[in-house]
Amino acid sequence: MSTGLRILIASPLGRIIATPLEASFPDVTVTVVTTRSEFVRAVAGQVRYDVVSADLIWNQPQTEWSFDGLDAIDLLRDADRLAPVILATQGHSMEQDHLEEAMLRDEVWGVFPKSSGLHPFMDSIRSVAHGNRLPQMSNSPAVDPLFTLFAGRRGNTAGRLAGAIAAGRASDNASLAAAAQVAPSTGNKVTSHYLGPIMTARGEHDPALALTQGSVYRWCGLHARYLYSWCRRNGHADVLEIT
Repeated sequence: MSTGLRILIASPLGRIIATPLEASFPDVTVTVVTTRSEFVRAVAGQVRYDVVSADLIWNQPQTEWSFDGLDAIDLLRDADRLAPVILATQGHSMEQDHLEEAMLRDEVWGVFPKSSGLHPFMDSIRSVAHGNRLPQMSNSPAVDPLFTLFAGRRGNTAGRLAGAIAAGRASDNASLAAAAQVAPSTGNKVTSHYLGPIMTARGEHDPALALTQGSVYRWCGLHARYLYSWCRRNGHADVLEIT
């Protein structure tokens, strides 16, 4: 049995980098998982990993809406196998909401852009394995992350409403209230009291234009991947019709 470094790589393309990692570290154990179920099997009841690297957003159409790097962190915690996590990014704008939350999570020891290449990635693995956090990203969010805006009772309601819209389960206030399982009066306030103020506070609506229901629905579409992720990970998967 190996007594050296234990590395978990969670990525659809993880097997491509497994061989170079095995060649670069003495007595290393590299485990690669490409799906949520494989991730669960790799951590539940297993020896704790020294470093976990997970894609922030899965580069795989059938998975990107149901599993991401933030899910991976939660699964490590649920299995009582927390370990330093490196989140690997592709540099897409769709990652921004996920990144804003990731930078607030203590479990995240660093964010690594895949475009930097294999050797810098291995250096990052080595640094984190030695107990060092990676340098903080310089692009701190200029607006409040959705992760913080969805906190508390009012924030949770806003998140549920946004998730139901992003999932395509609403076309008007009545169907929205039914999908989010809130009172009709709450559904009627989605623009004025719940999501509209968030859009305005984040500077995501042109103040020269009226803030309408259409504006809110468009905004939910732009943030859909994160809204799916947030609902899934915070006990609101029912609004997505996920069982």
